[in-house]
Amino acid sequence: MSTRQAKGAAAEQLAADYLQRKGLAVIERNFRAKGGEIDLVCRDAKTTVFVEVRMRSRSDFGGAAASITAAKQARLILAARHWLLRHGETPCRFDCMLFDSLDPDKIEWLRNAFSAD
Repeated sequence: MSTRQAKGAAAEQLAADYLQRKGLAVIERNFRAKGGEIDLVCRDAKTTVFVEVRMRSRSDFGGAAASITAAKQARLILAARHWLLRHGETPCRFDCMLFDSLDPDKIEWLRNAFSAD
């Protein structure tokens, strides 16, 4: 595993731990479908939450939030549709967990970061 992959895995674990402390249940990690991947799939009451975890240690190109482009959103939405087809339709939302370091006190959680509409 490369250093970059290790940092990404650590960020995903921090995100999962954070969301669980906030009352969400992590039900799947790294769901892959043709054309897209979802880092975390969680349940928040009756809502399925598709979570994108982004870590950028440099802000040269706008940081972690700016890296979630329209094309990235489209791939996440496609993967979410595949997940819902396999597991059943439920209300859902797309959240983003943003990191500029692996500091658990500096996690930024964007609820309803974008929609599938």
